[in-house]
This record gives sequence, C-alpha cells and structure tokens, in this order.
Amino acid sequence: MGYDVGDFGFGLENGKDMSGGLPDLERKFVAFQEVSKVQGGTEISGYASLFGAVDQGGDMVVAGAYETSLKTVAQAGRSIKMLWQHDPSQPIGIWDEVREDSKGLFVKGRILDSVAKGREAAALVAAGAIDGLSIGYRTVKATKNTKGQRLLSELELWEVSLVTFPMLPSARVSAKGEVIAVGDMLRDMAASFEGARQRLAQREPAPEI
Repeated sequence: MGYDVGDFGFGLENGKDMSGGLPDLERKFVAFQEVSKVQGGTEISGYASLFGAVDQGGDMVVAGAYETSLKTVAQAGRSIKMLWQHDPSQPIGIWDEVREDSKGLFVKGRILDSVAKGREAAALVAAGAIDGLSIGYRTVKATKNTKGQRLLSELELWEVSLVTFPMLPSARVSAKGEVIAVGDMLRDMAASFEGARQRLAQREPAPEI
C-alpha cells in the first residue's frame, strides 16, 4: 500500500519540530566524511543519505528514491540548497555535486568564506564541533514492511544542511578526541530518566485501602 504526502507529519523529527527551518519537510541526519580547504571556502563531501539504513525514526530510504527529484531539479535549472541547521534564511554555500550511487545520496560542495555564517560554520567544522549532514525532503511514495518500518521509495529533495547532531545510529559525534555513539548516548539518557522515575515512585506514599 502506498502513502501520499498528506499521510505524514512533515517538518517533524521524532514528532517534534527540531529546527524552525523550512516548513513541511521531513529530515534525516548522517555524518559527512571529508573536509578540505579550497580557494574561497571549505570543501566538504560525504553521504547525506544511506540506502538500506534504518534510522531511529524507523525509516529506510530505498535505492533510487532521489532519482526523479534530482532530474526535476536539473531540468528546471535549479539546485539543491546548502543551509545552516535547516534555516532557509541562512544559506552558507553551494553543493557542486549531488548524485545517487549504490551506497546512497553523495554530496560535495563548498562552504563559502564570503558569507558570515559560512565562516562560522567552517570554523566549527575545522574544530570538530560540527560533523553532520541532514536532508530536508518531502515523501512522495512510501510503504511499510512487516516490521513496521517505513520504506521510502520516492523523495522530493529540497536541501542538505550542516547540522549539529547526525541521527543515524551509525553516525558518530567527536569532541576533543572522545568519540561517542549517538545511539549509545540516547540509550544512556533513557536509562537515567527511567532510574529517576523509579526513585520518585519509591518515595510516593502507598495508596490507602
């Protein structure tokens, strides 16, 4: 069974609007791989989306999901935007290459030094404070498998942003040489909340009979 764009809550990540950026868009996160200094800016490249990887929202992007959207953008003479934290008022560079391959959606572009926010973003990337890419998209076609996971077979791609937290379980965040798996961090937070809940429950007086 297929779903159309009206079936899903767009602009939400795990049920909450995370960025206050482009309206009506869903978002997914992954870490970029390469950074190098080029004339006029900083070049970054990596996979903004991985085929076959189940994210923490239970979604899996199917190979070929971006093909129609990329063709439409090219035919219209438009480009996929590079934004800062999904904020449409803060473009920070240019994506020179956006393409699908057997692994996923590969992107390569330049953070521009001529843009104030671009200089800030480049400094954070160089310091290791920012290492994530996130796509902004609308779902055109999707189905659900027997595990309840959503299989995204056609997506309308709008933008690829630099973001603070990549949310695919395989993505990692590093700071001062210490590497922490995002999935492990979230599980630890959940365990802490559950422990606090149990301690509060033990302090509650027993109900009168």
